[in-house]
Amino acid sequence: MSNILRPTQIKRALFFLIGDLILLTFSYYLSFLLRFDFNFSHDFVFQANITFIPVVLIKIFLLNLFGQYKISWKFVSLSEFYKITVSFFIFFVIFFAVDILFLMFRDTVLVPRSIPILDFIISTLLICTFRISKRIYNEILFTNSSSRTKTLIVGANTQGERIARELLRDEKQVFYPYCFIDNDITKKGVMISNIPVYVGYEKIYEILDKNIIEAVIIANPSITHKEIREIVEAAKQHNINEIKIAPSIYQMRDRTLDVTDIRDINVEDLLARNVVQVENNKIRDMVENRSVLITGAGGSIGSEIARQIMQFSPVRIVCFEIDETELFDLTNELLLLNNGNSTTVVPWVGDIRNKSTLDNLFKKEKIDIIFHSAAYKHVPLMEYFPKEAFCTNVMGTYYLAQTASAYGVEKFINISTDKAVSPTSIMGATKRISEMILTTLDKKSSDTDFISVRFGNVLGSRGSVVPVFLNQIKQGGPVTVTHPEIKRYFMTIPEAVLLVFQAASMGEGGEVFVLDMGEPVKIVSIAEELIKLQNLEPYEDIEIKFTGLRPGEKLFEEILTAEEGTNTTTHEKIYIARGSTEYDFNTLTSNIQGIMECCTDEEIIARIKQLVPFYTG
Repeated sequence: MSNILRPTQIKRALFFLIGDLILLTFSYYLSFLLRFDFNFSHDFVFQANITFIPVVLIKIFLLNLFGQYKISWKFVSLSEFYKITVSFFIFFVIFFAVDILFLMFRDTVLVPRSIPILDFIISTLLICTFRISKRIYNEILFTNSSSRTKTLIVGANTQGERIARELLRDEKQVFYPYCFIDNDITKKGVMISNIPVYVGYEKIYEILDKNIIEAVIIANPSITHKEIREIVEAAKQHNINEIKIAPSIYQMRDRTLDVTDIRDINVEDLLARNVVQVENNKIRDMVENRSVLITGAGGSIGSEIARQIMQFSPVRIVCFEIDETELFDLTNELLLLNNGNSTTVVPWVGDIRNKSTLDNLFKKEKIDIIFHSAAYKHVPLMEYFPKEAFCTNVMGTYYLAQTASAYGVEKFINISTDKAVSPTSIMGATKRISEMILTTLDKKSSDTDFISVRFGNVLGSRGSVVPVFLNQIKQGGPVTVTHPEIKRYFMTIPEAVLLVFQAASMGEGGEVFVLDMGEPVKIVSIAEELIKLQNLEPYEDIEIKFTGLRPGEKLFEEILTAEEGTNTTTHEKIYIARGSTEYDFNTLTSNIQGIMECCTDEEIIARIKQLVPFYTG
């Protein structure tokens, strides 16, 4: 029995077809009854009988032409109403024209002229009501909210309304939209899908006090992280543990929001800054129809570069990665994102320290732009392996840059770090040398613009504090923080990548761009927020233990050295570091090769200190 009742496309089409036949026939005869005050003559009964079949069939044909037998009853929208109205209006024009022709050539009308008008109005109302009847039943007449979680939706905007409509439509959803809250004063007293709208985020406590709210969904893409924190704090104080958030503008890109996109709120949402604005047209001009190479493509930054650059229509994305598993997963993800687009995704397993591998890559693939994110980035670990850090971060960059110059690459964008400023670690010092290589090579190369972009820590990246802290909380604690005063600059990965694109589109060669990282955040504050998000209390349920600074670690990381300073750019979030030291490329190359010939870690560190005078490791 269940198989018989299960909807299919053919069953839906037959259902709507039979319903339309009945309603359209009824509409046509009702038009005659209304025209003749329910007492019309035998002649017009005859006219109705001989014309209703072609009238109904032509209307069915037009409805089918406008796709009205392929729709789902559950998801009818205004688009269907528009198509139905257009279909019947076309028929009305045809019918009226035929009636005039009858009058011209036969001195009589096929039917009274008021009949097509009445039929147009009645049939449009009946068919539209038929189409929307299930939504009326589900969303207004039968809203079984008693067993569902009463939910406050933050944001009475298009995104919030879409989420509410989806939740109302599907009674299997756990969340029931109970009310909205929004900062838009014009929405005061408004009802959206029969759901009341409260105005003013500052009234969140009052709203939660007056209403029995069991969950919160944040659906406003323009909400600030400060407002998110206040809403989350208010929810927690009212013992509301179900707090969800809709994806940001970064994450949605050109996709349409779906209820399945709603996720648990995380620390990135609490610490992330306001949405940054970038010049999409300028970025598109740089990327469109060009071949892009991304090194370290399987990493946190590299993979996000690959995802986001798809929207700017490169002709090819070459994903270069040493880890074949990460590369395999990324390639499959990009192929799904690329559905319907013309971008070719090329996976390439290799090591940037291997010159012959790089040469083979550039011979086979025409590369126009390089985003170089391959590097060893773990600060304490690299203190034990300085030569490995030097070989990858310095020599890998050197080989890649030389190859790019030789093959006439247009732009080379190096992903750098705030740890390259007054470095106290091997990782930071090697990244500083990679900046020096590109700055000096840019003066030597006439075809390639070499650019570095320097920024701080990204939230949620592999090896960052967030996944480490979450694992420690899962184990019951303690959460380990090196120092109670240690601070770091943070930004989200999508934000960092967008600003890298913006800086790359602005760069003319030789610049070290510095991203505005906002205010630094205490690491202990992140630990406390993460514990609270797990519905636990820091220092009570989960201990926070201070372990002392690790090798190469600083309490506070500068974005700029004192001797550098910055120049402003046309973008408020991007600056250019003013270089204080000039280097000759041949001299720099000689020093780099000399470090490679060193046998011990101590010799390597000593030579690096000579090359990077601000390195104090």
